[in-house]
Amino acid sequence: MGDQKNQKETIQLKNTEIASWFTRIYSDALPFIEKKFSTNIVCRGSFIKVSGNNTSIESCIRFLKLLINERTEEKMTLKEIERLIKRNLSDEKDPANIFSEKIDVWSSRKKHIMPKTIGQLKYIRSMRKNDITICFGPAGTGKTYLAVALAIEYLKQERVSRIILTRPAVEAGETLGFLPGDLKEKLFPYLRPLYDALFEMIEAEKVEHLIETGIIEIAPLAYMRGRTLNDSFIILDEAQNSSSMQMKMFLTRLGFNSKIAITGDITQIDLKTNMRSGLVEVKNLLKNIEGISVTELGVKDIIRHHLVQKIINAYKKGREKSESKKKH
Repeated sequence: MGDQKNQKETIQLKNTEIASWFTRIYSDALPFIEKKFSTNIVCRGSFIKVSGNNTSIESCIRFLKLLINERTEEKMTLKEIERLIKRNLSDEKDPANIFSEKIDVWSSRKKHIMPKTIGQLKYIRSMRKNDITICFGPAGTGKTYLAVALAIEYLKQERVSRIILTRPAVEAGETLGFLPGDLKEKLFPYLRPLYDALFEMIEAEKVEHLIETGIIEIAPLAYMRGRTLNDSFIILDEAQNSSSMQMKMFLTRLGFNSKIAITGDITQIDLKTNMRSGLVEVKNLLKNIEGISVTELGVKDIIRHHLVQKIINAYKKGREKSESKKKH
């Protein structure tokens, strides 16, 4: 028998174009992948040679084939690669599906947006399938980002004729009257996260043009009253800060050939203590209606700095400890 600790396997790529792509996208990450799988990886010509023990080679080759089969032009960070490796080694079914929901956007820098977690994958599929998707979860899970990306894809493919992005402005007292400046200047700080997402996925000049022509509209939730929104992709962000009445008003704006995505974090409610959050109410009220989906993202779906997960977990434990004391 051969030495089980020094086996070699070879992946033969279809052509030199794929080999060139793989080297360009993943060469910097190979030392990290080698360490994670305890293998040695060598790329030469149209071959990738992997050496190590049988178990590590098998896992490593399965992972490399996943990267090859789902070709992307987006370089992943080492943290994203580590997360993908963990999924590949876990018991989760068909981790390759993580790449199956590419979202087509307009930026020359970022041609596609892809889910980074199984939770995000399910969220994207839910938005595609349902007319109304309610998504709640902690900061950094991509709730708003993925909704904006899908809205852009629908607009680009002419499946809708406009995008409407809205948020409650409770931090400014909703009326915004006491803030300095004209209406646009007053609104901008509260709507800035939506602008940021747009500018990352569409070239700046095109964003400005789409906003000027009304194809993309960004407005506070209070401005939705009395309207019927047809042929639109509508996103309500920070929905935990909408009141019960505002949420009902917003949901009943849905017109023909339109989609609604509602996102929020029920642990960060800024409403007065005597006001019930529309998001808290609606996630239970509408969860069994066909065509409406309720999706929850968790700490494992956070894709920001690794400390963000730890911070949110710490707050969660503190909150649970406080609630436990109140019960006793």
